[in-house]
Amino acid sequence: MARDNSNSIADFRQQIDHIDLKILELMNQRLGVAAKIAGIKHEQQNPDYYSPEREAQVLRRLQELNRDGQMPDTAIESLFREVMSITRHSESEMSVSVLGPPGTYTEAAARKHFGQTMHVIDHPTIDDIFRATETGGTDFSVVPVENSTEGGVTGTLDRLCTTMLTVCGEINLEIHHCLLGKAESLDRVETIYGHTQSLGQCREWIEKNCPHAERIPVGSNADAAVKATDELQSAAIASPIAADRYGLRILASNIEDDPGNSTRFLVLSKRPTPPSGKDKTSLIVAAANKPGSLVELLIPLLTEKVDMTRLESRPSKIGLWAYVFFIDIVGHQDEEHIERALQDLRSKAGYYKNLGSYPAAL
Repeated sequence: MARDNSNSIADFRQQIDHIDLKILELMNQRLGVAAKIAGIKHEQQNPDYYSPEREAQVLRRLQELNRDGQMPDTAIESLFREVMSITRHSESEMSVSVLGPPGTYTEAAARKHFGQTMHVIDHPTIDDIFRATETGGTDFSVVPVENSTEGGVTGTLDRLCTTMLTVCGEINLEIHHCLLGKAESLDRVETIYGHTQSLGQCREWIEKNCPHAERIPVGSNADAAVKATDELQSAAIASPIAADRYGLRILASNIEDDPGNSTRFLVLSKRPTPPSGKDKTSLIVAAANKPGSLVELLIPLLTEKVDMTRLESRPSKIGLWAYVFFIDIVGHQDEEHIERALQDLRSKAGYYKNLGSYPAAL
């Protein structure tokens, strides 16, 4: 009996090769159109090669068109962010400041948002990240702002009060910590390095598995990995990427106390972002020093039916027991009801700062 080869692996591979060729041809067509757009932008004064609102709109549209397809939304986002990254790079090289050394979660967040085709510049502190973009050394900054377990990131919140940069995007990144090192086993670990937030996120696991290990906070988890490479009895809380980058063994995986642990990052630039259709606006306010002033601040949001998704207080550093409040709301500042609410809120606030409106994370 003759064998039917119409469904052989070789035949299917040939089909895939044909599809890959079409993808390649279409990608080159996309780059050709982008080159024409770049030509128009080159003639403009201070051209903008990255449009957060446009990219967010494209990604949402593609996810909606794929409702009956086989790709999950996360795969659509990942694939087309890379397509956009390659296209954007063909127009102009873009630089992004992140927390270093290489292998931090901040770098991972930046690559998730901007794709791989960009120029990443590492900085030792959050303050240095802000300063690089403020002074024009980089186009964008990516900074951690809050963690689902440990709350707000102090260094970022303090710097948001003083920066002239505006928020143009947000990134939600699932955080899965590993314990990395060169020790033969967990009971040989005498010191654990990690970022303060990470040490807090893994507190219970460390108490149970390495109760006698000294915990030493450092500037970043990649920093922790660097230290662990030189000390045989030390370990670092960091990502699997850091293990590969610094030649460390993974002594334990997923050591975060909360399996749903995630960190939210902000993207900062010098440009305001137009509406994308699904946006957030971030504010910093201080209530006047009188009874009921905080409630009074929130009344404009209630009156205009504005959804508030975050309210967090921080010492303002301008007086004893004085606080500022970080507020996130749903909507863009250019929407009429949002604009009315913000005008009313500003008139009632002792201090008011609009950090910007930006596309909500997908």
